[in-house]
Amino acid sequence: MADDSPSLYLFTPVIERVEAFEPMLQRALDAAQPACVFLRLATMGDSEASRIASRLTPIVQAAGAAAMLANPRVAARAGADGVHLAASGDEGLARLSEAIESLKPERIVGAGGLRSRHDAMSAGELDIDYVAFGDPAPDGWTAEADFVVERVEWWASIFNVPCVGFAAQLADVERIGSAGADFVAIGDAVWSDPRGVEAALRDASAALARVVRPAGP
Repeated sequence: MADDSPSLYLFTPVIERVEAFEPMLQRALDAAQPACVFLRLATMGDSEASRIASRLTPIVQAAGAAAMLANPRVAARAGADGVHLAASGDEGLARLSEAIESLKPERIVGAGGLRSRHDAMSAGELDIDYVAFGDPAPDGWTAEADFVVERVEWWASIFNVPCVGFAAQLADVERIGSAGADFVAIGDAVWSDPRGVEAALRDASAALARVVRPAGP
């Protein structure tokens, strides 16, 4: 991958049984070199979430990636690198502010689920490490590729905070990267690929390598 190409951000499927998922995660990490991995844990108590996160976080980190979670308390207990939080609306921004206060500067805090430009700008005014567009929301909403491309182009042309563009399909990876995303995230599109996650991730990595940033002024 060229130095100016976007980095890969891998979203896991929702994890319920760590024993079943661990070997699949290892195969994925062997096939690609993601910069970050968002460990999406099923709804469960903090104790069980911490157990699962503590088992998977070292695997992610050993591959040179940042392990991200959605729960700041569990992230701290498990030694994860940071959190990826849905930050839309007043409640989302409040959760984001609390995470920044408790985790920064030791850990990463990223803002996702940003459906409006207003929410994105409000999050960007805080001490966050990135904004994400198009990532799956807790209510099941996933953006179309046109939405993600439009938001990434807008953000990258104005703001300095890094941005993540989520590709719902493998075919969208190169397009979103070319729009100016610093990271291109992908999730179920690779885990559900009938060829296997390894083949899908190799295709995603190849698509990112084809992205060339326009020369600066």
